[in-house]
Amino acid sequence: MARAGQLKSSGERLSDRVAVGMLTQAFPRSLVDEVLEETGRVQQRNRLLPARLVVYFVLAMCLFSGQGYEEVARLLTAGLQGARRWRASWVVPSSAAIWKARSRLGVAPLRQLFVRVCRPVATAGTQGAFYRGWRLTAIDGTTFDLPDTKANVEAFGRPPRSGWGEQSVGYPQLRLVGLVECGTHAIFEAAVGALRAGEQTLARAVLVSLRPGMLLLADRGFYGVDLWRNAAATGADLLWRIRKDLVLPVVEQLSDGSCLTEIFDRSDIHHTRRGVPVRAVEYTIAGHEGVYRLITTILDPDKAPATELAALYAQRWEFESTLDEIKTHLGGPHLVLRSQHPDGAEQELYGFLLVHHAIRHLMHQAAQQADQDPDRVSFTRSLRVVRRQVTDQAAFSPRQTRSRGQSNPR
Repeated sequence: MARAGQLKSSGERLSDRVAVGMLTQAFPRSLVDEVLEETGRVQQRNRLLPARLVVYFVLAMCLFSGQGYEEVARLLTAGLQGARRWRASWVVPSSAAIWKARSRLGVAPLRQLFVRVCRPVATAGTQGAFYRGWRLTAIDGTTFDLPDTKANVEAFGRPPRSGWGEQSVGYPQLRLVGLVECGTHAIFEAAVGALRAGEQTLARAVLVSLRPGMLLLADRGFYGVDLWRNAAATGADLLWRIRKDLVLPVVEQLSDGSCLTEIFDRSDIHHTRRGVPVRAVEYTIAGHEGVYRLITTILDPDKAPATELAALYAQRWEFESTLDEIKTHLGGPHLVLRSQHPDGAEQELYGFLLVHHAIRHLMHQAAQQADQDPDRVSFTRSLRVVRRQVTDQAAFSPRQTRSRGQSNPR
């Protein structure tokens, strides 16, 4: 009888060939092998589910969210028999075997693969990705529901109680803060932490990926003088919304209706220390009550007039659209990550980010060929196409590439 992951008659294991189409184009096997070596996951002996295969399985698991482990394995190999890659029947790995393989792999290879691959994708000719030469980016945070296990609760926590005497309710959750390229919806930096970790705390970890020539949009929840200083120190320019009750002394009124002002650390109540110079823009939106307030590091109104900055701030909502693509369309309505252990939950989340980035990269290429704005390409239709291609395209061998100087595994 064949063991899980083996062919019944040919002697060739299921792990020797697997069809993953788009995934191997976005994440070449040579890159996956490099990442496995960098993170110390190169295996010293052959397994039914070697590390390289498990990386692609995690990606496929996120691409086909909602399908069981064994069904994902079938989808990965569906194109092989039809293409006559083999004629023998085969047995897919059991769910238990796949779970153990995922545990051996851990989160580090998926996190490192994200670092290596997920970067801004817009080029100078990408429609809607730039404002007067600035690459538009946004920062935001969200939470993901997890299975209600003791390990997940201890590692990440539950949402806070809403009233006195209430028991903790709801799923445990992990928190994500990321940077997105507004014009392409490509997430190019992310930090994952426990629910108790505030968005501003995680934000400090993602700011390192900002570069001169970027313009970062942020909601008022991220405002803080220290965080503002850290973000500005990267050389990127900033356009952030602030609270209505924040006192901004007018240093100079400008011709476009904005003004030069200063922001002060919360502890400096009497403004005894020199403040941080910024430019403030106030505006209203038809049909909405109240005044919206923005501050920016772009002090010259000729470089970025107030009316244009006010209109530009709406681009921040592209992050919300990006989250909807991941949570609703890629993950499915009411997404709950399937992993019952903390490392598996982070591993799975990075899998979703990697798959989303790969799809968005393909959409950007399609938009360029059609001379269109990437926002005009449907994510839902693109996802359907990618899912079909994964099961239709050719196979590759997932066996681990040996490192230099390694002996053949026995």
